[in-house]
Amino acid sequence: MAKTRLLLLSVLLVLSALSCAGADKPKDYYIGTNVWYASRLAVEDPVRFGAELDSLKAHGITNLRVLATDENWAGMDAMLKEMSRRGMKAVMFLNNAWEWSPDGYASYLEKAGAGHQPHPAVEGYHIYMPAMAAFAKNEKAVKLYQEHVRKVVRRYSKSDAIYSWQICNEPRPFKKDKETFEAFLKYIRGTAALIKSIDPVHMVSTGNEGFMGCEKDYPLVEELNACADIDYITIHIWPYNWRWIREDSIAADAEAAIVKVQDYIDRHLEIARRLGKKVVIEEFGYPRDGFSFSRESATTGRDKVYGYVFGRVVESAREGDVLLGCNFWAWSGLARQTPGHDFWQEGDDLCGDPFQEAQGLNGVYLTDSTTMAVIDACTAALQKINNDKKE
Repeated sequence: MAKTRLLLLSVLLVLSALSCAGADKPKDYYIGTNVWYASRLAVEDPVRFGAELDSLKAHGITNLRVLATDENWAGMDAMLKEMSRRGMKAVMFLNNAWEWSPDGYASYLEKAGAGHQPHPAVEGYHIYMPAMAAFAKNEKAVKLYQEHVRKVVRRYSKSDAIYSWQICNEPRPFKKDKETFEAFLKYIRGTAALIKSIDPVHMVSTGNEGFMGCEKDYPLVEELNACADIDYITIHIWPYNWRWIREDSIAADAEAAIVKVQDYIDRHLEIARRLGKKVVIEEFGYPRDGFSFSRESATTGRDKVYGYVFGRVVESAREGDVLLGCNFWAWSGLARQTPGHDFWQEGDDLCGDPFQEAQGLNGVYLTDSTTMAVIDACTAALQKINNDKKE
């Protein structure tokens, strides 16, 4: 019996090693973007969608972070097909801690029988956020979400357009106590293990913001990312949302913001080195000068912050360090703005700013020539570094 158990253990270890050997790992350093609306645009306006992909690729941007919280099969089929044709990769986030997705924490709680959940536009974020702490503790809500995970991952596990399966957009405990932290870790680890059991080849990421998404607790950041099924660490950086800059001095505050951005990045890179993992800054945004929403307005402050973040990725690539890439928030590309209102209304073009935010707040349009020049310089530098390393 002992010999049989030993043989079985040996077989399992070999199979595990083979599985790990075949798994994707972070490779080329990159600059990407967020196109959360990609699957919707792929069916609503396939001509524009194709043009957006062609524009992005022409500027060296081939890694797109996209929404996969709903089961828009036609849209996701078309999106991944067109991305595959162009050699582009998608980070698919499968849940959303916030209110602007078709499904997310609040909807799963309601489906699980937890009753009406607050909406930030009605009750306010100060009511919404603590209410969402119940999601990870609600076993039925988590199971309902994980059924969605099974469907999406099984359907697209063979797609060569997948870069990473992402557990959630900005998952947070939403409350700082031991019970909530433990439930949060269980939900993340359980979902990561579920994804790997279905698709051991593609990478898994959390979608967490880092320190700010871990209730300002660096030990939780490390514990969260120590999970063996999490392939790389994600962080988000929001100088305006986090009150690092002032609305009336967006451009003037850029240099001060960069000091805080530098510290935020460095603290997370230290954790990554201890864990032996890479880091992706997969969301970062900066408003236009004067806090304008018009795509005709200047982006002096944004260009400085973008240039700094992109430069950190280029520097990491040269040195072979752990900062793997970044995805700026967000791509508006060819979208038109509708005069007369700031927030999205039915019939408006989809753009990088989601529905709860002013259209033009953080979105990068193809007409933003100075920002595009910063992007072009850095994607060209990364392409050369990546190519040189392969020779």
